[in-house]
Amino acid sequence: MQRIILIETSTALCSVALAEDGYIIAYRESSAPKAHASLTSVFIDEMLKERGITLADCDAICVSKGPGSYTGLRVGVSTAKGLCFGSGKPLLAVGTLDTLVAQATAERLTVIPDLIEDPLHIIPMIDARRMEVYTAVFENGKQITETAPVIIDETSFSEYLDKGPCLFIGDGAGKCADVIKHPNAHFLQCWPEASAMLKPAMDAYKEERFEDVAYFEPFYLKEFVATVSKKKLW
Repeated sequence: MQRIILIETSTALCSVALAEDGYIIAYRESSAPKAHASLTSVFIDEMLKERGITLADCDAICVSKGPGSYTGLRVGVSTAKGLCFGSGKPLLAVGTLDTLVAQATAERLTVIPDLIEDPLHIIPMIDARRMEVYTAVFENGKQITETAPVIIDETSFSEYLDKGPCLFIGDGAGKCADVIKHPNAHFLQCWPEASAMLKPAMDAYKEERFEDVAYFEPFYLKEFVATVSKKKLW
């Protein structure tokens, strides 16, 4: 029996899931602001107690590696590392964009019934500032462009849209719908969910793509820039 704890904290949604033999058997999520640090470990503990098992009964811990929110990624990775250090279980990591692609495959027909044929390209998007997103293009489930920050305008991804249906998915998709008006463009505004990490996590476990627990760092894509608060402290 194979059990993997899945942790997704790269965006505003804090979600965790417990997978067993290829199925999600427990799930928790919250979109409460700035609650990742206080809820992630609590959710994991609740799931394990719900199933009547302990961390020792699990085989691996999988965490979202980004790109995404600096703080969210730090919380998820720190939690995953702590669990791995304490239990000796291996650490797996799944890219946030890969999670969104898996989510698109599972939810497309339910959420976008008018998109009858499979999209030729899936373009996951993590919201950045203003009209910028972190994104890459996927074709047949394979990433064909580098993950990069992209500023969206009306011509963005036209070379892919001209070839056929494209599904833009993620918390950055909604704002792009106001700019990209191509008839082949379809948009699904959502956050990445821990449950959608199932297949990429299982693939990583099967292929023994384990991370170095001591040295693993999230993929921020951009360096974190601290700003000075303009509020008066006295």
